Amino acid sequence: MFEGLKGRVESAVKRGYVDLSLVDTPEEKEIFMKWKNFTGRDHPSVIQILCESANDKDITGHQLPNLIYISREKRSGSPHHFKAGALNALLRVSEAMTNAPVLLTLDCDMHSNDPGSPKRALCYLVDPHLAPNLAYVQFPQRYRGLNADDIYGGEIRRLFLIGARGFDGIHGPNYVGTGCFFSRRSLYGPPLAVAAATNYESKRCSLLRPELVLQRARNALSCKYDHAQEWGSKIGFRYGSLVEDFNTGYKLHCEGWRSLFCNPDRPAFLGHAPKNLYDSLSQTRRWVVGLYEVAISRYCPLFYGSIKASLLTGFCYMYFALWGVWCFPIIVYALLPQLALLYDKPLFPKVSDPWFILYAYLFLAAYGQDLVEFMEVGGLVRRWWSDQRMWLIRGISTCAFGTLDFVLSQIGVSAAGFNLTSKAEEEEVNKLYCSGKFFFSTTSPLFISMGTIAIVNLSSFVFGFMRAVRRVGGVDEMFLQLLLCGFVVANSLPVYEAMFFRKDVGKMSRSVIYASILLACVLFCVGKMIS
Repeated sequence: MFEGLKGRVESAVKRGYVDLSLVDTPEEKEIFMKWKNFTGRDHPSVIQILCESANDKDITGHQLPNLIYISREKRSGSPHHFKAGALNALLRVSEAMTNAPVLLTLDCDMHSNDPGSPKRALCYLVDPHLAPNLAYVQFPQRYRGLNADDIYGGEIRRLFLIGARGFDGIHGPNYVGTGCFFSRRSLYGPPLAVAAATNYESKRCSLLRPELVLQRARNALSCKYDHAQEWGSKIGFRYGSLVEDFNTGYKLHCEGWRSLFCNPDRPAFLGHAPKNLYDSLSQTRRWVVGLYEVAISRYCPLFYGSIKASLLTGFCYMYFALWGVWCFPIIVYALLPQLALLYDKPLFPKVSDPWFILYAYLFLAAYGQDLVEFMEVGGLVRRWWSDQRMWLIRGISTCAFGTLDFVLSQIGVSAAGFNLTSKAEEEEVNKLYCSGKFFFSTTSPLFISMGTIAIVNLSSFVFGFMRAVRRVGGVDEMFLQLLLCGFVVANSLPVYEAMFFRKDVGKMSRSVIYASILLACVLFCVGKMIS
């Protein structure tokens, strides 16, 4: 990726599109021209004019808008604050060059699908009744290229559609990092404070000399610009969490801003979802760590959010901030009833017991409500099955390991890193994805947890069923545990296929299979000792 950046900038230097006055020293100029020590960790700022409105026109002869590529300065000893730092650098440069009142944030893998989406957003952002405290208009994340069953649950409808609709009735949806039109005013302070700054809209950067504009942009890209200032705390996109989008939207709502959810029939923007399982799980694992960073902070939504925004808003944000906690009940339900079934220990009421109705109702009502909500936002039954299966998979893998990552980082043992999710469309991965087969070839502890639980449930279901059938009243006594075990087995069919039947490149590696079997045997021994 960075080699491509160096090539583009080198070409721009030759064409005169990079202003070498932006570098501070002759040594940095030499780095620019010779590309020595120009790495992803250390490099000066770059400004490249890709399209000039004065010179470039479209096929109809109309002028194209300015398109400018920038790369902020990075130094090893200076924190860059990941995506939030990059967005703040863009915010400052755009202020220096245009100071436009409306901003659009998009991920690098997303593109516009509806040229009318800015008009839709402006209908809200310029409305005199909404504009005084409207921070942003959020469009849902939508994807193209998903297979028929969306096997990795890439749409994440619970977060991007169902949850956003619920939030829209309180303070508005949370910012999800892309497909969002911001009012620039909202990123510079609370509504009343920004309204009091009457000189804000009086800036007219177009009247400045080009040299002065470049100088201001140069200063804005400096890695030292954030030092001893309020950027990231009270101004701009907020620091302190790997999920800067969640953190920023939450802080804006606490300051008194509102947001709106806009979900037209024609998707405003389309992007690419991960097409192999490891990338999808790694992405969620990073989210879990970032959400914990918001939950366990001085800005805890349960307390700070409930006071600054509203009690209901604080509870809603806390629900999402503690997403990783789902690992505990899911792991318990994936292992405890199954081990008890294997050793003939009943945990639930018999079918003939009146209390059985309560357990059956809770299970059917919970999954029935989830199915109805999923279909209300345009989902299909088979995609719902994939979505709930991925919810269980994330619970036993990414939520569990994300929780462990966060706990270890808090005690100083290790810290979760920030790795971009790979969305490279490799030919073999694409073939498997299009055919609806999971890709397990990566050796990862995330897959070991899945393999272990799949083996425990299959063994418990087979031997538990045989034992229950042989014993008088056994099925009546063990029915709920058999049902729960069979449900996990049905969700684990892709895991069994990858472990024992598949011969393609997406099959599970032998080391993961052996580790899963070994860990399952350990659990069987522990269950035997306890029973």
